[in-house]
Amino acid sequence: MKKNSNDAKFIKTAIEPKDYPIIRNTSGKILPEVAVAGRSNVGKSSLLNDLFDSPNLVKTSSTPGKTQALNFFSYKDQIAFADLPGYGYAQVSQSVKKKWGPMVQSYLASRDTLKVILFLLDIRRIPNDDDLQFLDWVVHHEKSMILVLTKTDKVTKSERNKQLEKILEALRASNIHYCFYSATKKQGRRELLSMIAEALEEETKTVTENHNE
Repeated sequence: MKKNSNDAKFIKTAIEPKDYPIIRNTSGKILPEVAVAGRSNVGKSSLLNDLFDSPNLVKTSSTPGKTQALNFFSYKDQIAFADLPGYGYAQVSQSVKKKWGPMVQSYLASRDTLKVILFLLDIRRIPNDDDLQFLDWVVHHEKSMILVLTKTDKVTKSERNKQLEKILEALRASNIHYCFYSATKKQGRRELLSMIAEALEEETKTVTENHNE
C-alpha cells in the first residue's frame, strides 16, 4: 500500500498473537504502539484517518461491528497503531461477541510494544457495561490511557461540558487524561498527537527508571 505524505501506512491484519507484526522504523528500531479501542460506531476509523491525515487509509464499514480483527499501521516511521475491533454492537452474533473478549485480552496481555491506549467514547453516550469492562482490563494490565471523546461536533459547547461530567462520573474517575475530538470538523488532532507524544515519552522514562533501579 502506498504511503501518504505523512508516511502513514497499513501493515497487516491479525487475530492471534502469533500473527502480530513486529513493526520497526527504517533504522530497525521497534516502534512503540498505540491501541485504538471503543464501542462499535464510535468513530475509530474516522479518527485514525484524520490523525494520519489520510482520508482512505483506514477502511470504514457501513455495518458497525463488522470488522473483528486487529489492524496494524505505522505513522511517520515513529509510532505503530493497532485498531482494535469495536465492541457492543447489538446485531453481532453471540459467537462473534464471545471471540472479541479473548482476542482483545490476549492483545493487551501479550503485546510488549503496546504503550498507550486511546479509549474512544461518543460524547453523546454515557459509558455502558461494555465500556466499563474494557476500562477494567486497561487498569488490570496497567496500560497508559487517553480518553478521546468523539463526535463533539454533534453537541454544543455547554452540552459537551455537561456530558464530560456525566461520562467521568460513570467511569468513576476524575483524573483521566482526555481530549475532545471531531474528525468531521478537524478538531482535536494536534492536541491528541501532542498527548500521545507526551504519554510515550513518559512511558519511556518510566521504563528507563525501572531498568536503572
